[in-house]
Amino acid sequence: MKNSVGKSQRVKRFYRRHAVPVTVWLVAVAVVVWLLYQRTTRFETMGIARGQVLQVAASCTGRIKEIHAPLFAPVKEGQPLVTLDTVTDNELLDEAKLRADLAMAGAEAVRLSAQLIPTQEKLRADAATLQMNQKDNWRRFEMDVDSARLRILDLQRAIASGRITLEDLAVQVKISEKLLQDEAIVPLELEKIKVHHASILQNVRENEQLLEQARGILRQTQQRRDAFAMQEFPAPSEDAALEAIRRQVGVQEEIMKGLLAQLDAWQARRRVELTAPIAGRVIPIHGQRNDALLQRPGEEVVRQPGEVVRAGDPILAVAEEAPTEVVAYVSEQQLGHLRARMPVELRKPQAPAASKRSQIAEIGPTIELMPQRLWRNPTVPQWGLPVLIKVPPGLALVPGELVEIRGL
Repeated sequence: MKNSVGKSQRVKRFYRRHAVPVTVWLVAVAVVVWLLYQRTTRFETMGIARGQVLQVAASCTGRIKEIHAPLFAPVKEGQPLVTLDTVTDNELLDEAKLRADLAMAGAEAVRLSAQLIPTQEKLRADAATLQMNQKDNWRRFEMDVDSARLRILDLQRAIASGRITLEDLAVQVKISEKLLQDEAIVPLELEKIKVHHASILQNVRENEQLLEQARGILRQTQQRRDAFAMQEFPAPSEDAALEAIRRQVGVQEEIMKGLLAQLDAWQARRRVELTAPIAGRVIPIHGQRNDALLQRPGEEVVRQPGEVVRAGDPILAVAEEAPTEVVAYVSEQQLGHLRARMPVELRKPQAPAASKRSQIAEIGPTIELMPQRLWRNPTVPQWGLPVLIKVPPGLALVPGELVEIRGL
């Protein structure tokens, strides 16, 4: 009996010393194998929240006149951000040439007027000789129309010249106000410019009123001429000479219209506005990059008024306030578990922590170098296949924030 009890105790001691540790070790191995299997059947990685960032650049070379929105200010889509002067210094001669051509066109109109006066006197003398016959009446009507046209041309030339002078004086007023603020000039000089500006403005307005009156007179003279033209009579030889002059006047009128249109377009180039392509916040150019090592020289410099930018040079950028997508990189070892439209869980590790479910929207075609922020070791580059995941509603992220992604 004692032998059986002793044998039973020895068996128990054997199990406690050998069988139980082996069993625990086997269970631990099984758990590790199961965890490794679970890890290999799904992927876990990190990603970066990203919103849309669009640059604002001019399509032609120009000088920055104004920047309407400061850095990080909220803007709406279509809101003016930058005003450019796209008239370069080497084009100022072209502008001066346009103004000179306009002055020449006005002088040519005056010269034609000087030619019409002797012709008109001759026609009036012929009218006295022919006792004011129908031909003389027709010529008088034509002279009245021509005089009205010349008056209109002269007023248009004076108005155009006055407007150009007003624009120059307006620029001088702005410059003088700035100089006055800097105490570079006395207030009297600014007041003189303003008085001159007001005088020219009053003259332009008076000429505009006279222009409307002249146009009314022209319509009246044309109506009288047309009514008289209903009568049939042979045109005298003097009419041919006047017709040639009238055609020259018409040519000068068209030339002046074209020059005025060019000057208007030129002035429009003085203020070219660049608007916000999307709603968001204004950021500097380097704000598009999440990695400082990838910045190019000069990107940290913010553009200022007075700088000259070439066509295509970015001035600033507009970034969405809320990210719309997460860019993650999957290592080569996890590619076998990756598929399109695969459900994933997005986890926000930073406070306040949150998690939402989403799915893989797009998978990149080639393996790329990961951003440095995603490297496990900052000195060892890592590569991966980029994937795009849409940010689900309710997950509050900041552009550039790190997000944990786990496959489901």
